[in-house]
Amino acid sequence: MPFPAPRRITLPARRSATGDAVPALTLSVHDAGRGPALVLCHGWPELAYSWRHQFDALVAAGFRVIAPDQRGFGASDRPAPIRAYDIHHLTGDLVGLLDVLGIERAVFAGHDWGGFVVWALPILAPERVAGVIGVNTPYLPRAPIPPTQLFRALVNNRSERHYIAWFQEPGVAEGVLDTRARLLFEKIMRRGVDPATMQRRVLSDPDGPDMNPFRRLEEVETLGETLLTPAEFEVYASTFARTGFRGGINWYRNFDRNWETAPEVGVAKIELPCLMVTAAWDWALRPEFAAGMPALCPDLELKGIERCGHWTQQEKPDALNRILSDWLVRRFGS
Repeated sequence: MPFPAPRRITLPARRSATGDAVPALTLSVHDAGRGPALVLCHGWPELAYSWRHQFDALVAAGFRVIAPDQRGFGASDRPAPIRAYDIHHLTGDLVGLLDVLGIERAVFAGHDWGGFVVWALPILAPERVAGVIGVNTPYLPRAPIPPTQLFRALVNNRSERHYIAWFQEPGVAEGVLDTRARLLFEKIMRRGVDPATMQRRVLSDPDGPDMNPFRRLEEVETLGETLLTPAEFEVYASTFARTGFRGGINWYRNFDRNWETAPEVGVAKIELPCLMVTAAWDWALRPEFAAGMPALCPDLELKGIERCGHWTQQEKPDALNRILSDWLVRRFGS
């Protein structure tokens, strides 16, 4: 089946768990299949389109597959306030989507930032979650200090050298990236390279580690083989050229707020069926980051995909689809 055309779904106004008034929000949602519900959550800088290779396999496995452009991305609404992108708004959107679709519980799968959201869901809205799948993104233990302090420490407190620290000042990253959407995707959305090559890039500067390729895209060495067809590339480049990057970057600007307002995330155990899929060549979300998950997720299956970089759904779709379908059918198949 082709990637299903989106439909626009409006979530009614509500109040968040921290007391914020949340205005009505319209999401662009791709929805196909029948059976137990599976919600696929993308990361940054991505779209629901990142899951296009999964729909065929997962619908064929007997599931209703739902993938939204999440708040701040693509054809969905992009509210202005930074705190409108905290973990309570993001998880609340997914609960609100289930409400509008008349679904009581779903399995949630998340990649990259979508992974952080779906691992928080069974803590913040346990009654709506049947199971959780992390693709590259593990359920991480709670940081001992605000996360942005950790990111800065990794680069000797030179904030411009860690992309998440650099993202924190409103307007700075957007000022660089919004006019360079095509160049950004040419540089980063490529097939994975071995960890030694990535380590050489990060550590090659004699002034210390540099974990921020985004601030100087023109100068950054292009690594990895082409991942996307010209038509696929155009979807990302044209969409982000139109929308800019602010909505998605605002997710990063809530790392510390999430740490403060959801202290149970990363501490509480997830007593539900969980699947973690690591990618051996993902430099940002390395497989070893999942090492502590068995202590936090008692019902966990851990799978790995070799020679795969960060964009797992698009780089190794067949391998990922086999892992997802097998686990979903065994644990939730009707």
